[in-house]
Amino acid sequence: MSDATVREQEIAVEQQHVDRVYARLAELRRDVSRAEKEGYRLAGVGTFGALVERDAMVFHQARRRHALDTEYEGLVFGRLDHNTGATHYVGRIGIRDDASQPLVVDWRAPAAAAFYRATAAEPLGVVRRRMIQSTGEKVTGIEDDLLDPEAAPPDMRVVGDGALLASLSKATGRGMRDIVATIQREQDEAIRSLASGVTIVTGGPGTGKTAVALHRAAYLLYSDRNRFAGGGILVVGPSGVFVEYIATVLPALGEDTATLRSLGSLVAGYEASRVDPGDVAAIKGSLRIRRVLERASHDAVPGAPQELRLLYRGTLLQLQKGELDRIRRSALPRGARRNDVRGAGFDRLFDALWAQARQQQVTGLPEKREFEAELADRTDFREFLKQWWPRLTPMRVLRWFADPARLRAYGEGILSREEIAKLQGSFDALGEAGPTIADVALLDELDELMGRPRQASKKTKNPFHVRDGVQEVSTYADRQAAARPQVLRDDDYRDYAHVVVDESQDVSPMQWRMIGRRGQYASWTIVGDPAQTAWAGDPAELERAQDRALGSRKRHSFALTTNYRNSSEIFAVAASVIHTIMPELPLPNAVRSTGVDPVDLVTDAAGLPAMVREVTEKQLADVDGTIGVITPVPRRDEMAEWVSGLPERVQVVTALEAKGMEYDSVVLVEPGSLTKDRSGIRTLYVALSRATQRLTTIGTDPGWHP
Repeated sequence: MSDATVREQEIAVEQQHVDRVYARLAELRRDVSRAEKEGYRLAGVGTFGALVERDAMVFHQARRRHALDTEYEGLVFGRLDHNTGATHYVGRIGIRDDASQPLVVDWRAPAAAAFYRATAAEPLGVVRRRMIQSTGEKVTGIEDDLLDPEAAPPDMRVVGDGALLASLSKATGRGMRDIVATIQREQDEAIRSLASGVTIVTGGPGTGKTAVALHRAAYLLYSDRNRFAGGGILVVGPSGVFVEYIATVLPALGEDTATLRSLGSLVAGYEASRVDPGDVAAIKGSLRIRRVLERASHDAVPGAPQELRLLYRGTLLQLQKGELDRIRRSALPRGARRNDVRGAGFDRLFDALWAQARQQQVTGLPEKREFEAELADRTDFREFLKQWWPRLTPMRVLRWFADPARLRAYGEGILSREEIAKLQGSFDALGEAGPTIADVALLDELDELMGRPRQASKKTKNPFHVRDGVQEVSTYADRQAAARPQVLRDDDYRDYAHVVVDESQDVSPMQWRMIGRRGQYASWTIVGDPAQTAWAGDPAELERAQDRALGSRKRHSFALTTNYRNSSEIFAVAASVIHTIMPELPLPNAVRSTGVDPVDLVTDAAGLPAMVREVTEKQLADVDGTIGVITPVPRRDEMAEWVSGLPERVQVVTALEAKGMEYDSVVLVEPGSLTKDRSGIRTLYVALSRATQRLTTIGTDPGWHP
């Protein structure tokens, strides 16, 4: 019998089981809808207790129906044949038949662990592991790993060369590849590690660090939902492009309660995508900048009144600039938060005016309390207070750094002259273009230094309130609105139960402070690769900042050693680059070969646009999945025009935005622009290791390789 016939027959066998699963899924949906309707009928009893019972029942069934709806695609993806003769199917959620026997085991359940952990050396009782590929309800392919040949029965048939490599040859699509079916043992051990403390996962390009981080978040939500869904899970990535890239993964794993943020959007009210040059970002990311910010937060407001002159009951009361500055400094000692002590500044101002009024023996001077009330009732005095000590926002203070004189004054003795010169001009575009990614951490620090301007609380009536302890809910939209406070959190929520930091090697010391404020009570998952870092500052300072954010929590470390993304041909080029500056660096092992070598093309500046477009169009024909056109940071918009109008699966990103991403084909433009220093070579290493199938470099420098 031919291999093709065996494959078709085995696909037909799996199709029968998948049909049974989807038939059961339809039954469960009908049952849930029926239970939802029954919940509404409870309101007919006419008591408040019945309304409460109805709401609880309807809300529970609505959540269950949502889970059943979202897990439709690729519901069953694996099968385990055990040496006991038992068979388990593995999928996105657990489903039982009407006799409560498992049709599908949830991938996060202990019973499914062997699907990821079993190896030929340690099969864990698994004879055959099968990966099932589907489109909708139709099984389209299967691949087997025979892990224990001696225990295999004579009639067991094995299809394909192995589930993992078959999965890796598939196109990725625009979103991140869902590897729930292809997690390997070293990854799975990190995913299912202890929920407490800090899980640190390191590994080179293509080792699945991001997939591990996201699957770990889904696993924690499954294993202890009350803790992690209640407190929330925060996932922090390096860029908005990266966050969009991974946005579909957690919902595909059955979880949609995690919060995904980039470093540029972690602070409420900002969505930064601009990037500073590496040397400028290093200064802004250093912990020394905090002392510079502290000086600014205590400084006089630009344009504030230089003196106070009040005619009170015929007598001129006057405070000069020196006295106003003394009052401000006395009310704002080091460590005080400016917005929090605003009232203390006003009190000292009243004290100084009262003392002056008494000294000048103002005619008919009332008691001090009445004196203060009279001044506070004057429009000119209230206007002075608003200008002299306004409620300041972090952005308003950061804009002061655009003034060269202020920047020099704030940085003197903390930053070198050269560093101050490099910062000069970097804050000029704050008003028009908004902050850079590095600026967002500074804004968060200023928020911490100054205290938040108080907002008037708004009392909103609950439209679903019937009486104490009872809420009336009548429609699906109402149920969603009533349930929302249980899921949504404040924009500046800071009490997460678990924090995931991806591409951690690029988080600056100041950014670690920013993230740490949101994870003070959290357990952590930290994933990264030191060899890919773009941080140009002091490594020791970076380590100290990370340790401070993580606190004394116990660390659990895992190293990933297999590159599943790149072909060996592609990774050989990336490895040759990083070894020029780190010759002893241990690199992951690329486990597959495509037989297609990377292509290096050289042209002149005039011919570069046409060649980039030509090569990109060719890749669209040669590759089914995504094509990443990776550009130097300053020329991203220019080069995006060269490939404008091409299909959506062509994505233009900078070399920095490419971190954490993967594409079926990469067109890397002007690689020579990245080889000026060690940081640039690391960035080049990242860009060269994004492709799964094809890599083409195009530039005007034939000697770009460092």
